[in-house]
Amino acid sequence: MSRPDIVLYTANTMNGWKPLIFLHEAEVDYDLVGIDFSKKEQHAPDYLKLNPNGKIPTIFDRAEDRAIFESGAILWHLAEKYGRFLSRDPVERSETLQWLFFQVGHVGPMMGQAMFFQRIAKPNGDEVPYAIDRYVKESRRLMEVLERRLEGRDWLVGGDMSIADMATYPWARSHFWATVDVEGLPNLQAWFDRLDSRPKTQAALQLPEPRPSAFGQGDVEAAASANAARFKE
Repeated sequence: MSRPDIVLYTANTMNGWKPLIFLHEAEVDYDLVGIDFSKKEQHAPDYLKLNPNGKIPTIFDRAEDRAIFESGAILWHLAEKYGRFLSRDPVERSETLQWLFFQVGHVGPMMGQAMFFQRIAKPNGDEVPYAIDRYVKESRRLMEVLERRLEGRDWLVGGDMSIADMATYPWARSHFWATVDVEGLPNLQAWFDRLDSRPKTQAALQLPEPRPSAFGQGDVEAAASANAARFKE
């Protein structure tokens, strides 16, 4: 029996979910390797050969005998490889990549810092109010950018889901974890609802293991304490 082309190394984080959403929505077979941050598996020598930056996710494409790291680059690779979720129309293709890079360059970094300073630094005794205020406000501004983009649209680009939606959704949908208020953003909420109702996308969010606290569900307090302890220096 042949092995799947794609081996995915990932964890249950906002970036880690991106390729999982693609693979499930495209119905692509893959091998999954969970990376345990508590064991610092992302810094293991064998893993660093695949991803020199020691982050997740990473894929290894057996058909091409090479690794691809950085979540945006992985989505682009998968879209090209399988001919899904990235239009061949030059204008729509360009717009999709623009919104993909918007997520990679803005939404992820800003919300990630909002999460770090509140969910890791603060509970570990290093509260920086200026940084929290800065990153939460900027994250809210980015949600407003998405709100305007989604005016009269179901998806960020074109008439169907694309890799831009796949990249942005796990971050924006985790606004609770970043304590970013999304009240008064009906277009964004409708987009959330649209993606929340997709069974394949929701199945992807359960891997490598569920993390309901990111969305304000379950025992958030216990999850927040465990998360902070895991990253304590």
